[in-house]
Amino acid sequence: MVLPSPAGAGPAPAAASATPAAPALPTPRPAPAAGSPSRAAPAPLADPGELPPLDLGQRPWPGQEISSGGVTLHVRLTPGPDDQAPAVYLHGLSGSGTNWTDLAAQLAPHAPGMALDLPGFGRSRPLASGLYSLAAHADAVLCFLAGHGRPVHLLGNSLGGAIALRVAARRPELVRSLTLLAPAMPDRRPDPRRLSDPRILLAAVPGLRARVAARLAEVTPRERVEQMMRLCFGDPSSVPDHRIAEAVAEVAERAEQAWAGEALWGTSMGMLRGWFLGRSLWSVAAGVTAPTLVVWGGRDRLMAPRLAARTASALPRGRLLALPEVGHIPQIERPVTVARAVLGMWRAVEAGRW
Repeated sequence: MVLPSPAGAGPAPAAASATPAAPALPTPRPAPAAGSPSRAAPAPLADPGELPPLDLGQRPWPGQEISSGGVTLHVRLTPGPDDQAPAVYLHGLSGSGTNWTDLAAQLAPHAPGMALDLPGFGRSRPLASGLYSLAAHADAVLCFLAGHGRPVHLLGNSLGGAIALRVAARRPELVRSLTLLAPAMPDRRPDPRRLSDPRILLAAVPGLRARVAARLAEVTPRERVEQMMRLCFGDPSSVPDHRIAEAVAEVAERAEQAWAGEALWGTSMGMLRGWFLGRSLWSVAAGVTAPTLVVWGGRDRLMAPRLAARTASALPRGRLLALPEVGHIPQIERPVTVARAVLGMWRAVEAGRW
């Protein structure tokens, strides 16, 4: 689902000129949001003058189905310099390529963008296998990138971050840099407040899934968007009306897809199984050789901020940017600050300082 950008989604005070009408925002802290101190060095921020002004009226980038490496996905394309490695964006659970509209616009002068709809999400059809495990999603992305034939800057939020980790560990030659925004690392807290609608828990009870699904289907697109905003944003009240309207339209479109419910349920269960079975994402992270930026919000209700320091430290070349006032989707709440951190990483890698 598209998650709308808040009206104050601008940079820290040093970059306030990008959006004159936006209120001043607290300076990001390149240090752990919570938990034990991190061994990871702080993330450098690029000069705000290297980025275009933030346009909160930016429409979602145009998309099309693209086949690559035997996989067909719907991809939203951002124009950029042809001689630079592309940025590839992976959304979170219930998300789509539209989750990257503003960040892709910020980075467009420095890299063309490809925001993928994962199989069964956004406008991408399911895989022929019908599988929605974390491994199946990672295989699809890996094949798509391998068919593309160029190393990329890979960025992933939440579920997309967990998928990006797996891809970077398995095929390091395909990933020039890695950015993980609140990646879905194992977080086993049984807290219903982590759900947009606690009734979802009842769907796991044998015999109740169909009944619960029918009840959840009665929730209007507007109500569903408001639920997700309360869950995912550090400050839900800052979201402008036109972004909410975009999100409502996308939820309504997804409700017409025959596979939408199965994709969401199967992927949710696949992610949870991955937290308990098989190779741990912590050991996967330890095998990633790409320079990696970890971004985490201090108001993240879905993934515990205390995992931020551990995640950055688990990555051999990891650095951390903590945003204390931000929720689960930093690229939407603070696209300028995140873009400065991403570009800062790219610049530091080029200069041999990462």
